[in-house]
Amino acid sequence: MADQENVRITRAAKRRAAVNTEELPVSKKRVVLGELSNVLNVVVSVNPSLGNEPQKRKSRAKAKAKKALVSTKVKSTTEDVGEKPDIDVGSDDPKMCGPYATDICDYLHKMEVESKRRPLPDYIEKVQKDVTPNMRGILVDWLVDVAEEYKLLSDTLYLAITYIDRFLSSNVLNRQKLQLLGVSSMLIASKYEEISPKSVEEFCYITDNTYTKDEVVKMEACILKSLKFELGNTTIKTFLRRFIRIAQEDDKNLNLQLEFLSYYLAELSLLDYECIKFLPSLVAASVIFLARFMMQPKLYPWNLMLQKFLGYRTGDMKDCVLIIHNLYLSRRGGGLRVVREKYKQHKFKCVATIPSPPEIPASFLEDLKE
Repeated sequence: MADQENVRITRAAKRRAAVNTEELPVSKKRVVLGELSNVLNVVVSVNPSLGNEPQKRKSRAKAKAKKALVSTKVKSTTEDVGEKPDIDVGSDDPKMCGPYATDICDYLHKMEVESKRRPLPDYIEKVQKDVTPNMRGILVDWLVDVAEEYKLLSDTLYLAITYIDRFLSSNVLNRQKLQLLGVSSMLIASKYEEISPKSVEEFCYITDNTYTKDEVVKMEACILKSLKFELGNTTIKTFLRRFIRIAQEDDKNLNLQLEFLSYYLAELSLLDYECIKFLPSLVAASVIFLARFMMQPKLYPWNLMLQKFLGYRTGDMKDCVLIIHNLYLSRRGGGLRVVREKYKQHKFKCVATIPSPPEIPASFLEDLKE
């Protein structure tokens, strides 16, 4: 028996020794999405005895060759076809989707002009009987406050306002139901954009329980039916992110003040009914023009590079620029305070307090001479 016990102990010891000598697997790092760019650059240490170093070098060489081949193909294609090369084509950042950037932008520009995704530019005069431009402005200003209260993405806000305008373009609404339309549109937009959308009860609560859960859900169904479930929309923010980066291309030090000022001007444009007639990309370009003018009032705010990549001449943006400038100076919508107070905060660099010349020189609104 003693011999058998010794054998068992010996076998168990061998098993334990074998387990201890095996290399433990590398633990995976749990990351949030914001850390993905860092994780992609991490090289996991490997046991040198496995002899994988030559394979690493080989794979890196292949990757470099492949990258060079793709960039060569893109360059030759743009030269052969005669198209302008996109500013993102040579980017090393995979999130910029360099090889596809031109196609993506073309698709977005085609989408923004589709009639089914555009509100009528004069729906208040032609369709509505009880809703006025001022009421719409008050609703939008309140929705900005809702988005801040619930910490919603700005994309959710822009999308909700798009749904409101599209719905009002084809449905007559009583003014008592306007706030209900607003919260129901915000509910749909948050489901579309947010990772964790707010519940129906929370949207009822934000209206001080003016509307019941059933009323909000019923209006939600009515909106979806009216929009024919076409919920994908290009907004000002869709284009503004890219336009800001292009505007800062000649400045290696990213200017946060210019970025936040652009966001502020874009949200001001949401308040004004007159801005509905402009395409989202044109409003975004006008915002860049005006932000650059306000940051450096004595310099011409437009140049050939911006004209080339944003796709608009100064004359195309003139009317929109003047409307947004008047909004900034409170000549229009001066009683709507939420957006203005929001961008007086330090986290937005207090851009709502930046002084602006009362008038834009007429020479700045003339087209560039090529």
